[in-house]
Amino acid sequence: MAVEPSSAKKRKTEDDFEPPGNYEKLSSFAEFEFCKLLKNDMRSKTAFIHAKCRGKEAVLLMEKRAFEPKTVQNLLSEKTELVETLKNDIYSTYNTYPEKELNGLKTTLIFPATSHHIMKYTEQDFHIIHESAGDYNKITLPYIKNKALSNQWVYNILNKKTEADRIIFEDSCSETGFILLPDMKWDRQDVTALYLQAIVHRRDIMSIRDLDKSHLPLLRNISEKGLGAIKEKFGIPGNKIRIYFHYQPSYYHLHVHFAHIKLDNPGFEADRAHLLMDVIENIETKSLYYKEKTLVFKVREDDILYKDFLDHGCIHK
Repeated sequence: MAVEPSSAKKRKTEDDFEPPGNYEKLSSFAEFEFCKLLKNDMRSKTAFIHAKCRGKEAVLLMEKRAFEPKTVQNLLSEKTELVETLKNDIYSTYNTYPEKELNGLKTTLIFPATSHHIMKYTEQDFHIIHESAGDYNKITLPYIKNKALSNQWVYNILNKKTEADRIIFEDSCSETGFILLPDMKWDRQDVTALYLQAIVHRRDIMSIRDLDKSHLPLLRNISEKGLGAIKEKFGIPGNKIRIYFHYQPSYYHLHVHFAHIKLDNPGFEADRAHLLMDVIENIETKSLYYKEKTLVFKVREDDILYKDFLDHGCIHK
């Protein structure tokens, strides 16, 4: 559950977190009021919905689930309703309505949601940013410190206050350790859709911009032990796993993505993904590589970061 960011003076630390006493699992959307369809992603078959519940904002990501090999045979039964939509010789198409157990959606709820969450999932244009080292220090770093979403949910995971039962592997070392757990986008059913995140224990590294040679033991440890855990737990060899960072990341606490090579992940575009092995080799060649390099990334038009770059005259439309 997302936590709304507050000002630096009022923001609680991760050790102040207490699960809400009145929290209860949802069994329906009876208390939710539809506000707007933020985005309809035909590629991933996901609807991004703005709603309200108990007077507070909410964002819901409703995704059609993949077929499960163990139950797909049950689709061919009298309980599956067919409505013909086209017939041409030996070819025909149907709207198909399976029984409830075979027709579920996966829903991710962000509640209470902030205006930043609503903006993040709203359909909008993207723009390419060429961020120099100077731009980062002058524009991006103040944005991260003052306007980025809170990392409270990350600290809850690291402190075992939430999601402890989902942890796949942990190295508890304060310098080179990390927690490996499934990304919320993976339903943990199809191993060829495997998608995990390694969240480092260190709290002083926000993104690849902060990395230098002193962090190489951490990066190598993530690669070696992360792949080892995946091999042991899921039987997937390292040559079938992509390991990469996002820049810009969706949250500013260093984390690494592990994804099966068959996963068609929209986060693996050339203007966002940086392979872990490339990052390691670049830093081995030049310690301050990511502190000095101009990095290219895409940004949403309504994102505050895009507006900050515009205000500083770094984007020419």
